[in-house]
Amino acid sequence: MSPRALCLLLLAACAARPDPEPPAAGAPRPPNVVIVLADDLGYGDLGCYGAERIRTPNLDRLAREGARFTDFYVAQAVCSASRAALHTGCYPNRIGIAGALMPTANLGIHERETTLGELVRARGYATAMFGKWHLGHHPEFLPTHHGYDEFFGIPYSNDMHPGHPEQPKAHPPLPLIEGDRTVEVEPDQRRFTTEFTARAAEFVRSHAERPFLIVLAHPMPHVPLAVSAAGAGRSAAGLYGDVIEEIDAGVGVLRDALAEAGVLDDTLFVFVSDNGPWLAYGDHAGSSGPLREGKGTSFEGGVRVPCIVRYPRLVRAGCTIANPCMTLDLFPTVAELSGAPLPPLAIDGRSLVPILRGDPGAGDPHEALFFWYHANSLEAMRAGRWKLHFPRTYRTMHGRAPGRAGRPGSYDTGARIGLALFDLVADPGETRDLAAAHPDVVTRLQAMAEPMRAELGDDAQKVAGRARRPAGRVQR
Repeated sequence: MSPRALCLLLLAACAARPDPEPPAAGAPRPPNVVIVLADDLGYGDLGCYGAERIRTPNLDRLAREGARFTDFYVAQAVCSASRAALHTGCYPNRIGIAGALMPTANLGIHERETTLGELVRARGYATAMFGKWHLGHHPEFLPTHHGYDEFFGIPYSNDMHPGHPEQPKAHPPLPLIEGDRTVEVEPDQRRFTTEFTARAAEFVRSHAERPFLIVLAHPMPHVPLAVSAAGAGRSAAGLYGDVIEEIDAGVGVLRDALAEAGVLDDTLFVFVSDNGPWLAYGDHAGSSGPLREGKGTSFEGGVRVPCIVRYPRLVRAGCTIANPCMTLDLFPTVAELSGAPLPPLAIDGRSLVPILRGDPGAGDPHEALFFWYHANSLEAMRAGRWKLHFPRTYRTMHGRAPGRAGRPGSYDTGARIGLALFDLVADPGETRDLAAAHPDVVTRLQAMAEPMRAELGDDAQKVAGRARRPAGRVQR
């Protein structure tokens, strides 16, 4: 038997191991966890975040019943890296994941990293992942080999197929996967939102007797946009609005399933986006609202996203949270609420329980948040009200014609920003550079960045980073 075949056999055996025992009878039941992750949904795309032409009554209700974050971030404004942070509680460059993994990639999440699924499965949770994974498409990288009892979805972005508007010959046919087996090729993407939602709702109904974790990662509104026949033509904002309203309707379906199973108030329900809107697609892209730029940048429109959390056992209804937080904080939050110990390897997230509970003086969970992009370039950081950008070029649609009908416009990739400081409380749109007016703040933030450069690296400064861990790699 070849080494690769033996490796796959061992992985399959691990995936098929018996479930851990549920908590003992009489022990307090830890909360269920449901995370709904949208793809490329912008800060301004929900009613509770200011959208006027898109109706999101179910998400607006979720916000009224829980907490709405105003300053919530992703670790990197692109698919795989953003998901790596959510699933592991680490900055993606710490674990060797950058950008968006292509169908040709031989990389994926390393077996030694602990995912959300593995974290709570050891506590007796039933676990499921539906929708888009994008942390490696080879069998050993798929969710069922990383802590999820069930997986039904696609291994990477929905545009990575022969229907790509610019590179139709660059990608193989898109697989739809059940477990680690392809069950369909080039599926009708109009089914995605409703079918993945239905699978999540069924998982609730069939596992309500024990704690469970569901990650429902919608492929939408990443292009190509697609909506069911029932959802088509309903929004005043065209096809993009139809897609968002169908995601919102799915939140209602999932909420109803939790209520009917009698576990709604026992569930930590999180809704968040993986990054800001893909502005090059124009009428097929969302809105950054008052924020600058979008996906693929470290400006606020790329990395600040909507986040809503409902859990009445902990979170006061109707509260607004302005503390800067990040998706990597969800991992230690779930660990604390489920009673799971943190993994032995270092993570970067901090539990949000004190903030969600409204503890007096809880404060910001991080002294600063950091934003790397490309392979490993430190582009920006946020500390309190201040955002410091480091010198670089970036892409922008400013002054460019946006795309239409599913074909993108062309970015200006030569825009440049120098060392720039913004007060995000007074200027969330990052329009007024205050570096010259506050040199002391610039110096303080630069000093805070140096330990992070030493730990996780910075290609722009030719610093490798002493604490980076490699991604998993398929040996061929």
